[in-house]
Amino acid sequence: MAKRVPLSEPQFAHLSDRTRKWAQGARGGREDLTLTSPLPPLSRGALVGAAPLTQEAGLRQEAGRGWQSSRSSRKQLAGDRAEATLVMEGPPAGWAPFHRVTPLLESWALSREAGTTVFLKCENMQPAGSFKIRGIGHFCQQMAKKGCKHLVCSSGGNAGIAAAYSAQKLGIPATIVLPETATTQVVKRLQGQGAEVLLTGKVWDDANLRAQELAKQDGWVNVPPFDHPLIWEGNASLVQELQAALGTPPGAVVLAVGGGGLLAGVAAGLVEVGWQHVPIIAMETRGAHSFNAAVQAGELVTLPDITSVARTLGAKTVARRALECTREHRVLSEVVGDAEAVSAVQRFLDDERMLVEPACGAALASIYSGLLGRLQAEGRLRPLASVVVIVCGGNGIDSRELQALKATLGLS
Repeated sequence: MAKRVPLSEPQFAHLSDRTRKWAQGARGGREDLTLTSPLPPLSRGALVGAAPLTQEAGLRQEAGRGWQSSRSSRKQLAGDRAEATLVMEGPPAGWAPFHRVTPLLESWALSREAGTTVFLKCENMQPAGSFKIRGIGHFCQQMAKKGCKHLVCSSGGNAGIAAAYSAQKLGIPATIVLPETATTQVVKRLQGQGAEVLLTGKVWDDANLRAQELAKQDGWVNVPPFDHPLIWEGNASLVQELQAALGTPPGAVVLAVGGGGLLAGVAAGLVEVGWQHVPIIAMETRGAHSFNAAVQAGELVTLPDITSVARTLGAKTVARRALECTREHRVLSEVVGDAEAVSAVQRFLDDERMLVEPACGAALASIYSGLLGRLQAEGRLRPLASVVVIVCGGNGIDSRELQALKATLGLS
């Protein structure tokens, strides 16, 4: 049975000025309009609102916008009122990406630590709180164009928030499946974005199995958190922004690896802009190091468990494409301990006044732990004129969580 969900901002924006004024005056605003679901939003979703019969003409839209008044609504009378139904006959052409161009900031503090210029690509400032909106937003838009009725996504946190954000923008219902270790703030944010949240299993891999089962329902689409060409294509946009901002290539790009979607996207982006010679320093925490294990073995490796506090890096098996990148690109796979990652989170908060999660701390630890200098001293990395660190996200943490992590790890 269909249910009704609030009309999304993009769908409300597609109404004419006349209809919006009616909604805001007679109905109280967008929140009082509902979308009958599950139906393909921006295709044949039904916008329903109880309107005076005399206002029916006000619900007619310009043909170019694809909105029309349902004839059946004229018969659904209740006293002097009718239920007016609007039907959108197709997605608007030329959807803008859901991600934004994020700041690239030169960090005085990290540059001093590294002994070279350090730029921070601040993906924590994305509207969904992490780089994930690049690839997942792109994927969800493509699925919506194909008539997707319901999105389901397994996640350690960031991917789910990106999927829920995209679904809300598109007006599509979303179900996000998280492991039981998900933080309260992530669950609340997902629910606040209108998503149904299911907690399943101990790690992301357990949640992913549940999401795959749910996606077998008619019209449902599974949103892969990291392992899909559309995800990598969306993530590659980050490098295009680097080229626009820097002009010349940096000496290296530092990023964190969970499932490998960011690595695959950055590697593809570097090739696209002609920067394929720029090395990637791929950082993980011990206990969530499925990529490093695969690199060492020369084949995919499934970790027995995820024991790191960096939960959003918690894929027991990395994407095959991430391993392939090491054969096509210069990738240095490095692992730091949880204490180094959490210490980097605290120092970054002190230095840059930004709170990020331990997964991002893994990338920052390449600077704060002296790893970058050691790689150069060992000859594994040439002297660098500059380095870009991708500040990947900060959804799954708050000040209380940071203090708890420090106490657990024995950090003062």
